[in-house]
Amino acid sequence: MSLARVLAETVTIPALLFLGLLFCFPTAFHQPQPDQAKLVIADLPVERKVGTALQRQHPGGFDVTAVADAREARQAVLDRDAVAGFAAEGSNAVLYVAKANGVTLEQALTKGFAELAAHNHQHLTVTDVAPTVSKDGSGATLVYFGIAWNVPGYILATTLLRAVPLNRRRKLMTIAGVAALFSVVGFYVGVGLGFFPDDPTALAVSFLLTTAVATFSLGMAPFVKHFFPLVGLGLYIVLSVPSSGLVPVPLLPRFFQVLHTVMPLGNAVDGLKGILYFNDAGVLKPVLVLCTWITAGMALLGLDAWRHHRMAARQGTEVQQEDVPEPPVEDPSVEAPTPTALPVHPHHFGELLPMLEGTVRDGEQQPVRHAAVTVMDTAGRQLVRTTTNAGGEYAVTGLPEGYISVVVSHPGRDPLVHQKLLQSGVAVRADFSMHERRTGTSTRTAPRHLDLGHARQGS
Repeated sequence: MSLARVLAETVTIPALLFLGLLFCFPTAFHQPQPDQAKLVIADLPVERKVGTALQRQHPGGFDVTAVADAREARQAVLDRDAVAGFAAEGSNAVLYVAKANGVTLEQALTKGFAELAAHNHQHLTVTDVAPTVSKDGSGATLVYFGIAWNVPGYILATTLLRAVPLNRRRKLMTIAGVAALFSVVGFYVGVGLGFFPDDPTALAVSFLLTTAVATFSLGMAPFVKHFFPLVGLGLYIVLSVPSSGLVPVPLLPRFFQVLHTVMPLGNAVDGLKGILYFNDAGVLKPVLVLCTWITAGMALLGLDAWRHHRMAARQGTEVQQEDVPEPPVEDPSVEAPTPTALPVHPHHFGELLPMLEGTVRDGEQQPVRHAAVTVMDTAGRQLVRTTTNAGGEYAVTGLPEGYISVVVSHPGRDPLVHQKLLQSGVAVRADFSMHERRTGTSTRTAPRHLDLGHARQGS
């Protein structure tokens, strides 16, 4: 592989993430402005007057609807059908807001309607119908907890991709168990520190968030392959965080408002707010979206299992899915480097340490030079190929964890194969003793040795 190609593959994912962060975060958070924020105004004549004034101040900023009276205006905010309700009678006016929607939005609405009331010579009273707890002054604390349940779900999926002994069912059980643990710990930390009210119903939403992210990530991994880090970080950080509600959603550009309606993090935050501050209003839709992400992840896992069954059927083997772990070679996580042959002596290759190394000698224990060493996975696919040096030595790194086969061949000698189990942080040796091929005899069957891969253990 050429140096230019290696460098291009190395910097592509960081470069794309850099561009995503560069454009998404400033675009979403710079100078928030209302965009189609829903308001309700008591009394139709007042609605027309207020709507005209708001359209003049903020073109396209508000979607104004008339309701019968002040009680309906207040209820619309509680039902989350509007971010604010306004009612005016004579010299008095009332603005109904919800701090749980974000203090930035509350302040913007209060300022705008205070100017409007002053222009009409009215005294404005601001009523908060969904106040947050005292320690959540910004109304955004739930977003921080949502991020804590969101990003680790993706990290959990990446570590499960490395868990060779676990099949899909066990991985899903692990996701459920970890999601439940994270949900309980995160919720009671938040309640214990006074960051949000004590309503255990919120545990269901936090559980669904971690489960949705981890399950979908696990399902998409075999299909996006080495782009898995880019897709995962793009979905759960670059796109999710700006649309999550750190800046109140009605103040975000339209693109991020649309993202908010479909991303797991944004929907989880909506569901948590509905449970903790709005008497369960607007919870059903976020729960359905999170369940859809889980369902999509399960469907991708099923599709990948079907692909493996078809592949096994073509090869004439029978696969029992409940008993056979997923092959680690399909793992596209960050930790899986490209299989690479190395020079034998460490000072030649700096920080790259071999995962597999060994020597090839003849019957008289003399080194065999230029012996071909081929490393294959459990499906018989070649991972890397190299040759021995003058000392009969070879070294390879970047191999997936799990069982691999090492095949050694040399003209005029019987080929040999060893099977090894590679484990993280353990350098495995596979040494060979090759004998000259006897004239007039067929090539003998290569012996197979099973080694648990202890450090520096020979065959």
